[in-house]
Amino acid sequence: MGRSTWGGGAVRLAPGWYDSPLWGSENMKQKMKVPGFGLMAVIVFANLTACASDAPRHKPPITSDVLALSSPGDWRGLDPENTLYMELASGRVVIELAPAFAPNHVANVKALAKERYYDGLAIVRVQDNYVVQWADPEAEKPELARPIRTAHKTLPAEFDRPYDAKLPFRRLPDKDVYAPEVGFSGGFPVARDRHSGRMWLVHCYGMVGAGRDNAPDSGGGTELYVVIGHAPRHLDRNVTLLGRVVQGMELLSALPRGTGKLGFYDKPEQRVPIKTVRLAADVPEAERSQLEILRTDTPTFKALIEARRNRREDWFQVAAGHIEIGNVTVPVRPKSEVSSEKSP
Repeated sequence: MGRSTWGGGAVRLAPGWYDSPLWGSENMKQKMKVPGFGLMAVIVFANLTACASDAPRHKPPITSDVLALSSPGDWRGLDPENTLYMELASGRVVIELAPAFAPNHVANVKALAKERYYDGLAIVRVQDNYVVQWADPEAEKPELARPIRTAHKTLPAEFDRPYDAKLPFRRLPDKDVYAPEVGFSGGFPVARDRHSGRMWLVHCYGMVGAGRDNAPDSGGGTELYVVIGHAPRHLDRNVTLLGRVVQGMELLSALPRGTGKLGFYDKPEQRVPIKTVRLAADVPEAERSQLEILRTDTPTFKALIEARRNRREDWFQVAAGHIEIGNVTVPVRPKSEVSSEKSP
């Protein structure tokens, strides 16, 4: 129905107007049969449409708006019992551990830190667009290898865990290539499969994993790596992920790339020494990094996802309308920002 000739003249109608609620009523269709009423109805309908289009439209918030409007309850502090501080000459790297997904590996890494296993070891590998890895450079030489006192050298793999519908999960609205569903749980990027009844952490920028050999149970946390490049999702469910870096990524991603195979440093002097690795709970409170993480189980985080999914800052000309798990960054801020906001 694109054209009518009521009153002897031609009236052009908007495509699809016939299907509108106004036209759809039988009463209106009967009235259109009355001479002269048809043209009047079309004019009224057109005016209503014009008024609606002229009404001011609310501009959806951008990322900075979402964060500015967040409330103190939208943020959470780090648990000192599940936070690691790796001290380098260049500064501190803060790692949040994920006991909900790799409880045995997390417990083992904490035990290694408590026995000072990592102190004096080194970053031995920096592969461009892939990972930074630290380990005992002498691990393959039994007479020189760092002894392990209370922790375990290897553990059974924790590549995934049982599906738990009660575990908080903020699902992304768009399809994922590697998993039926992806989203965030407790601040960590997570994939899950209802059909198989499994869920797992995924390899995004900043995620921390336990290096292993070919055998699935050949890792345990004595060698750890951090993703410093594009999310290598093909590693999902092939390596145990156990945490993520929440501060200090620039200290790792800016390191010189290794020139050896797979980005290993082939000369001892190229290695980056690790001063200490400590559990935050074992560090005096005055020396802890006072940080807050945006909770991922809140409406604020849902709004943040949409703001990232459809970028509406002035620079952007086209909104993507989609987002992948690796493009959602969970915001971190110093606690001092909160106290300053409350100051008069």
